[in-house]
This record gives sequence, structure tokens and C-alpha cells, in this order.
Amino acid sequence: MSQTGTRAPIVLVVEDEAPLRESVCRHLSASGFTVIEAGSVASGLAAAWEHQPDVVLLDVLLPDGSGYELCTRLRPITAAAIIYITALGQDRNVVQGLATGADDYIAKPFSLDVLVARIQAQLRRTASPRKGRIDLPPLHLDFLTGQVILEGREVALTKMELQLLGFFATNVGVGASQAELLTAVWRSKADIPTNTVRQTVSSLRKKLGLHPGSAFELEMSPDKRYVFRQVRFDPT
Repeated sequence: MSQTGTRAPIVLVVEDEAPLRESVCRHLSASGFTVIEAGSVASGLAAAWEHQPDVVLLDVLLPDGSGYELCTRLRPITAAAIIYITALGQDRNVVQGLATGADDYIAKPFSLDVLVARIQAQLRRTASPRKGRIDLPPLHLDFLTGQVILEGREVALTKMELQLLGFFATNVGVGASQAELLTAVWRSKADIPTNTVRQTVSSLRKKLGLHPGSAFELEMSPDKRYVFRQVRFDPT
């Protein structure tokens, strides 16, 4: 059932009500997911950094803050599908939740089987741009395993860096603004720190080792658009 290659999809469950959290986690584990538990904004944010989940299930009312706040803080660091699971089920709550960058909103009480179906639907949707491979010799990206090979060496990237590189590799020579990258890669219109794209691009440049003489360059155009170009073609 995995949508992410040979490993099981990782689901982070951020819920402070222990009996419900444990019930959800047991059902998800039995359904083939790798499950990470958290009970607060702080522990949820730390778990997202550490485990890079594919899906985040997020309660709104948490002991140290709001799930809405956590969603806003998660969006710059993860491409995971974010699904609220909360007792706040009025229309205004749903609108507010989706406006923070979430992908779905499920009101309590809910069916665990329906929850699994909603998770699987999100995984199908978010996996589509990551399917298969991109071969742009000497750059090779395998989105199913997360492996990146550049000029014969393996490059370890975070999920967001891989998503960003995938966007650039499928849009070689095409400029993209910060706003366009936030929509295409981070899939969010929520408030995200303005330096998020710049920091991720900077990290990507360093990890890829882009320098004069490299096969690729990633530069800012005069009109403030990021452009990924192939300047040397290698057949391997």
C-alpha cells in the first residue's frame, strides 16, 4: 500500500488525548503505516523535523498552543499532507484550518476506516509529482527511494530539498519566483517565512556542490526568479 516506495508511509499523529491517540495509532499501524506519536505543539514540531513524515494528523486544541499555529510552522519544513482531526467541526473552523495550509479537515468523532481512506487519498495525490525517476545526466533522481546521484556521488537531501530539486529538474531553464515555488513545492498559501525558499535553495546549492565548472547552475535572474540550468551534459 506504500505510496513512497519500498518503505511504509510515515504518519505523525499530534493529539493530546491519549486514549484517542493510542486508538488511532494502533489502527494505522495495523493498516501498514509507520506511526509517530506526539502530544503537543513542541513535540509535534520536533517529531516532524526528526522523522519527515508523509502525513500529519493534527488536533487543534493542544496543551501548549494551537494546531493552527503548528500547521503554519510545519508548512515551511515539510511537504507532508496535513489533516486536522478535531472536535471543532463548524464551518468557520474548517475554513480557518484549511487557510493555514492543511490539506483536509476531519471532525470528531470519525470512523478509523474513513480516516485511513482519507490518508491514502492524500498519499496518492501528493505522490504523483514524485513518481518514478528523473534522469538528467549526470543528475539522477529517484523519487520512490529518495536517492539523488550527481556526477557519480550520492547526495543526501531532505524531503523539501528533493521536492525543490524535482521541480527545478522538470523545469530546466524556466524561471520561478518565490511565490510560484511556495505554491508548487510547498503547496501552501499560508504565511511562511519569507526566507524559507532562499534558505532551501542555499542548502540545495551547497549539498549539490554547485560551482563554476559544475554540470548545473542555480541562479537568480535579474527579475528575481530562480533558474536551474544545465551547462554541461554527461552521458552517464
